[in-house]
Parts: sequence; C-alpha cells; structure tokens
Amino acid sequence: MQITGKLFEVFESKQVTEKFKKREFVVEYAENTQYPEYIKFQLNQDKCELIDGFKINDPIEVHFNLTGKPWTNKDGLKTYFTNLVAWKLNKAGNVNSQSSEEEPHMESSSDDDLPF
Repeated sequence: MQITGKLFEVFESKQVTEKFKKREFVVEYAENTQYPEYIKFQLNQDKCELIDGFKINDPIEVHFNLTGKPWTNKDGLKTYFTNLVAWKLNKAGNVNSQSSEEEPHMESSSDDDLPF
C-alpha cells in the first residue's frame, strides 16, 4: 500500500523493549483539501532513521503495511491493535527511495506483555 501527502509531524524514536524500537510520524493526506486527514505511521527497528531526510511540510510518499493483532492484558481483557507500518519513504515525485525496493518480512515480537 502507499499514500502521498505532506509530512506534518515527526516524533522521536522510542526503545520499547530491549529488542524493539519504533518511531512515529504523521502525514497530512488531503484527498479532499477542505477536510484533510492526519494519518499516523510507524517505523520499526532499522527503518526508524528513514524519516531523518525529511522536513515538516515536505511532500512524502509512504509505502506501508497494514498490520493488526490481538492483545490480552494481565486482567484477561482482549483488545485489538492496528498499525500502519512504513517500510519505504520517498520525496513525492522522486524515484530515489530512502529504503530498499523490496517489501520487508513482517517483524514479530515475542513479548506477550506488549500491546503491539
């Protein structure tokens, strides 16, 4: 999947566990310019640095996977999480990517206490 929009906000990387790091960013997507959408994406592991070459308001093309999984907390309550996991970023209209051309394999975490 991919989407093109304008880079709206970038957050710092977070080391969630010893083995898992993520970084989030927001793209303003304006299919209807009167009502733009603000879509949050996540970069994982070694992909966290892909956003470094971009500035706020840059046009950006995001290639991503839609992921979802169930999670049960310590009280037995089950919930579901959905993430948009980016794996390649381009400046909109630019053919040179900031990542490899191949879609990565999905990364999984064996930490049952984490909600993602």
